[in-house]
Amino acid sequence: MKALFDYLPIIIFFYFYKTTDPKDSHHPLLELVGSAGNTDQNHILVATCALLISTLVVYGVLFFAQKFKLEKMQWFIVFMTVVFGGITLAFSDITYIKLKAIIINLGIGFGFLITPLFNKERLPIIQKLLGSVLELTPAGWRKLNYAWCGQFFLLAALHYFFGFLYLNGQYWGEFTAFGDIIVSLSYLAAILFFLRRNFKNTD
Repeated sequence: MKALFDYLPIIIFFYFYKTTDPKDSHHPLLELVGSAGNTDQNHILVATCALLISTLVVYGVLFFAQKFKLEKMQWFIVFMTVVFGGITLAFSDITYIKLKAIIINLGIGFGFLITPLFNKERLPIIQKLLGSVLELTPAGWRKLNYAWCGQFFLLAALHYFFGFLYLNGQYWGEFTAFGDIIVSLSYLAAILFFLRRNFKNTD
């Protein structure tokens, strides 16, 4: 349920992305934030505005529901959305909102990669997260941590591909809303398949 709640801003983003006229520079959401709009990319600006507002609302609710605290990753997502969404609307330039997902995924990937250097046990972060359910050798944990990093580096590359290279970003919104989660779930399913013999409890 919580994961669905986290995903709600993306659903709202996609709704406005698909239902807004790209040439509508006088959309109520743009006027609400004082954005001048863009020549033919207003659907992305409106969707960005909706994403920004819904992110603040959703994580505001989570902040109270989680007893006045957010997880570090949740703070990171809120911060990146506010910064890059705000810059996008301030300059009416969609480049910045496209960069957001790239930088978030690169940040998470490098976070997984370097965390063993910053804890006393020198353990990969993935071992701290999944150590209670998986039985792996130290080398196995390192390989799994690298594989987990690879997922986020792959997502960053795909966001760059669909945002800036493929058909001038024509399907960037669709990939952001659906492709991202499909790739993530497929990657997770593949990892779980290869590790099926390493679960401490086969149930």
